[in-house]
Amino acid sequence: RILLEIRKPWENHNGGLLQFGPDGMLYASVGDGDSGVLNPPGAFAQTRDDLLGSILRIDPRGTPYAVPSDNPFVGQPGLRPEIWAYGLRNPWRFWIDAPTGRMLIGDVGLGAREEIDLVPAGSSGLNFGWPCFEGSVPFDRTGTCVDPVPPIWESNRSDGGCSVIAGVVARDPRIPALVGRFLYGDFCTGRIQALAVPADTVIADDDLGLRVPRLSSFGTDGVGRIHLTSHDGQVFRLDPS
Repeated sequence: RILLEIRKPWENHNGGLLQFGPDGMLYASVGDGDSGVLNPPGAFAQTRDDLLGSILRIDPRGTPYAVPSDNPFVGQPGLRPEIWAYGLRNPWRFWIDAPTGRMLIGDVGLGAREEIDLVPAGSSGLNFGWPCFEGSVPFDRTGTCVDPVPPIWESNRSDGGCSVIAGVVARDPRIPALVGRFLYGDFCTGRIQALAVPADTVIADDDLGLRVPRLSSFGTDGVGRIHLTSHDGQVFRLDPS
């Protein structure tokens, strides 16, 4: 059955992940809908009367779905109550770490910066600042972004990267050295990295020495093993050496 349909201004910036959180709610990432073809870049990322440029949170058990009563914008006139976080450009992938309740979001930049954002456990309604900022760098100085939250990680693409691919928090007991690390990569380089974010600050960013050509996504199976996919069609599994 169809839960939700979103009218988009252009054909790209779709976002792309669905994940059930430990609260049983369904989270969805939605891009801002237009890279600047028909509308200025980021035209819909700060608006909250539509669902673009946002992370959504719904209860799919409704008809067609229900909005959780503790969503941050419930009951506010003119604002879509499905919105959980906003101010995003193209959050292609995100991950909710069930043991900690934290969400990490990979947001693809326009041409200068790639970023990873953090929603701490118990937080909601955060504004990640696009298009006022691309990463932590000012982008649209004419825009207004209320209380923008800077990324916990960003890259200037000097290593040949082009699009951050957010991954998963590793919980595979076969690889204890990675437990608790947030794995991510880049579509162009295929390089797989492991972020250590014990609180709200990155303290390490290690190259695992692994490459997946045209990396497109990450996932886990029922026993915590990590899988990675390539846009070329392959599926890889991360195993102990």
